[in-house]
Amino acid sequence: MRALFTTHPGEGHFHPQVPLARALSAAGHEVAFACSPAYRPTIEAVGFRCLPAGLDWLEPDMDAAFPALRRIPHGPEWEAWVVDHVLAGATAEALARDVLDLAREWQPDVVVRDGVEFGGCLAAEVRGIPPAVGGFAPFGPPGMYEAVFARPLAALREAFGLPPDPDVRMPHRYLGLVPTVPGLVSWQEVPPTVHLLRPSPFDRSGGERLPDWALDLPGRPTVYATLGTIVNRSPGVFAAILEGLRDEPITLILTVGRNQDPADFGPQPSNVHIERYVPQTLLLPYCDLVVTHGGFNTVQAALGRGLPMVILPIAADQHLNAQSCANLGVARVLRWEERTPGAIRAAAREVLATQAYRASAGRVRDDTAAMPGAEHAVELLERLAADKQPLPTTALGA
Repeated sequence: MRALFTTHPGEGHFHPQVPLARALSAAGHEVAFACSPAYRPTIEAVGFRCLPAGLDWLEPDMDAAFPALRRIPHGPEWEAWVVDHVLAGATAEALARDVLDLAREWQPDVVVRDGVEFGGCLAAEVRGIPPAVGGFAPFGPPGMYEAVFARPLAALREAFGLPPDPDVRMPHRYLGLVPTVPGLVSWQEVPPTVHLLRPSPFDRSGGERLPDWALDLPGRPTVYATLGTIVNRSPGVFAAILEGLRDEPITLILTVGRNQDPADFGPQPSNVHIERYVPQTLLLPYCDLVVTHGGFNTVQAALGRGLPMVILPIAADQHLNAQSCANLGVARVLRWEERTPGAIRAAAREVLATQAYRASAGRVRDDTAAMPGAEHAVELLERLAADKQPLPTTALGA
């Protein structure tokens, strides 16, 4: 079987696809990625073939590829512009046109796309190839997905000569493979073809390693703070975290992203460490609390280690993830207007001092261990390639 993965050129999209791609390769299947030419070195460094496709851009530098974003602050207007002009706009159209050619030449049996990469499923539908979602996928209250994506996708479908899909069924019509901890999404919110899998976090697509100082941390709580790789330039948030936590009796580790310089944050006390990027799989075993924007990958990684969180949602799916974590009892959530140094300090103190948060996170970690893993996803993709029919969980007794 040949599986063509399509993804946006950023760690938040590529990383969740790596465990599935590796499992397919280990099972003897042929795997390739279609992605931005600029991201090709990252994909090849992990060991996969990359077929350059679509716009030549990098997601952490989205403002350079789409200058209009520089005039829009993070919030609903920013999110709407990204959906219309990036996710279900220029990037989808360009990638779809290139994948149409790649599908003719490389002849994949399935297309496995990131949950907000739509060019892959458009091209797959035109070529008669069954598409699947593999990795990150946003889900929310009933009707939200259609409300967000129906209009821009309708224009793309018309451009590619595809029939209307007003309920936006095609992206999840056949199969969804979503690694997520139990309770982060509910079955009432997701299509019937979506199968939840045990997360197997991957985060080492660069040369970074665990800093030497992390191996000799003092005997006090260690707090890790991150805003991921997309909204890590949101004005004032890192400054509020630093001001709120640097004088606490903790070790504070702040990662600001590969696209920012730690020196720009000025001198810090000895208990504060600022890095561009540290693989969370290496760092989290040394941590007691995670302060985060609530991104999909960070939440999975924290709960996979049984770590409670303070969540400061900024955009995209982060508000939904934050609410789910609050419902699970694993996080204290701060709204936008609460994002002050004092509120962040108080929330961190509360979570560190309240055993119930850690106990709830531990239960999620233990429940996660019992979920099916990537080997189950391989079996489902093999069935999809052979039968070219939707695979709802009900039909499999799940």
